Amino acid sequence: MPQKKNPDGLELLRGKAGRAFGHMAGLMMTQKGLPSTYNKDLQESWEPMLDHVKTVSDSVQIANGVLATLTVRADRMKAALDPFMLATDLADYLVRKGVPFRETHHISGRCVAKSEELNIPMNELSLEQLQAIDSRFTADVLSTFNYETSVELRSAQGGTSRARVLEQVKVLKSMLA
Repeated sequence: MPQKKNPDGLELLRGKAGRAFGHMAGLMMTQKGLPSTYNKDLQESWEPMLDHVKTVSDSVQIANGVLATLTVRADRMKAALDPFMLATDLADYLVRKGVPFRETHHISGRCVAKSEELNIPMNELSLEQLQAIDSRFTADVLSTFNYETSVELRSAQGGTSRARVLEQVKVLKSMLA
């Protein structure tokens, strides 16, 4: 449709990812039942494998087209950020204070509910309002509402921190070389 502005290429890739995963699952299912080495069962692996190769090839072309024409509008991306995205960070904050996550999850949920009840963004709740929900919140909780810090805290392998993303870029570049 002409009014459609969302990136179709990325929707196609999402769909192709499911297809590729399905082929992998099918092959694994066949493999798990084999007693040893080659068996006639593996004849069933050729058709999905050839389709898989075509699917991956098509996906690489789609991704290349998306990336070649991509325009990043950082200002729009920042404007789309919502403090509710940091609800898990609020829970993680309490975990770092020694509170079990199963408890922090509910506390964070109450903070979201309070924010909605007052019709204000969650990051605009005062320290007093947060402490009324849970006394373990201290003044440093307000630093939790920082998107850049949130990203950088995800520094486990495969995480979103700058160092981990650059690490993956390096791996991918070496694969392409």
